[in-house]
Amino acid sequence: TVDLGVWFFNHLLFDGKMMTLFSMLFGAGLVMMNDRALARGASLRGVYFRRILWLLVIGAVHAYLIWDGDVLFLYASCGLVLYFFRNLKPRTLIVAGLVLMLGLAPLILGLGAAADALTRVSARVEAQIAAGEEPTKLDKRLRDLWIDDVQEELTPSPEQRAKRWNEEMEVYRGGYVGIVEHRFWDVLMVQTFGFLLGGFLFAGGRMLLGMGLMKLGVLGGERSPRFYAWTAALGYGIGLPLMAVDAVEQVRHEFSDAYFLHGGEFYNLFGSLVVAAGHLGLVMLIVKSGAIAGLTRRLAAVGRMALSNYLMQSIVCTTLFYGYGFGLYGRVDRLGLTAVVLAIWIVQLAVSPLWLDRFRFGPAEWLWRSLTYGRLQPIRDGSPLGTPAAPDGFTPGSP
Repeated sequence: TVDLGVWFFNHLLFDGKMMTLFSMLFGAGLVMMNDRALARGASLRGVYFRRILWLLVIGAVHAYLIWDGDVLFLYASCGLVLYFFRNLKPRTLIVAGLVLMLGLAPLILGLGAAADALTRVSARVEAQIAAGEEPTKLDKRLRDLWIDDVQEELTPSPEQRAKRWNEEMEVYRGGYVGIVEHRFWDVLMVQTFGFLLGGFLFAGGRMLLGMGLMKLGVLGGERSPRFYAWTAALGYGIGLPLMAVDAVEQVRHEFSDAYFLHGGEFYNLFGSLVVAAGHLGLVMLIVKSGAIAGLTRRLAAVGRMALSNYLMQSIVCTTLFYGYGFGLYGRVDRLGLTAVVLAIWIVQLAVSPLWLDRFRFGPAEWLWRSLTYGRLQPIRDGSPLGTPAAPDGFTPGSP
């Protein structure tokens, strides 16, 4: 019951919502860079693409060698395309973003329909064999595809679930090399077919939306408190009940992939966007009011070191849970995991401002910037290391 309650709270407020906000901010960062480059009469292209390509490399290293839940590679892949949308009007960007996201609907339903077709073919082949008839070669191949590959993913039996669980435990409680080998093909599929079959539609659509909202002044805090209050009220008023219904339905369908492919995915796919709008309105109200200034300063510092903090979370957690560290994989319930999350947040909220009091960038941001310019960048003001960084429109730590 406690685990289910923790999952419900997380699903209501965070699952998909934080990635939505971060994707929008990634798009907003491109708009900021472009505006600053235009104001200087400078070209953004060279710096931008070097920076994005190095982010692609960092994401690949992170995904294959540290944690397979990496999002940097996806963001960099989207960033290669987003550059060509940077000068569109804000409403055009918003419409384009919404159209991209809506493109996920026929894709998901199409996959569900394909799974249904394989189920019917498999049942027909079994009936023909039982009746002493000879199925066609195509039907037999489709039946084999369903049984060997698809069925276990979509509708696994209790035995198949237990087998998968035990295999995962053995791998992730084992050594580093075995873990890297195990996740290699999954990461490769996510970074290729996953990007083509939905990754760009989900993240890229939200990035375009962020670009449009930045140009309209929404993400820059240029709208009135009344505007942000309505944004928060509508986002939470519509989104939270939708998420509550989604949570109940997921539990009722036992979190099955078949349910998600037949429309269940749409609740959070689009509902997360609405709840994220509520978060956006609330954060902007707090910032504009000047309330809890101490906390917002710390949050701003964490944001300026977003890449360093993101990578550090992966290093800390994989060390805690994987076999080459403390081996806690599969041993901690959701309440315990929440405690780990809060502990990491507290440390990063405390350390990030202290670091930025002494240095211009986080360590990963410094490395990323140095790679972009092909020379070591000064990490302290007045540092003799390298030459002063050229103004490229990036705020320290921005996407």
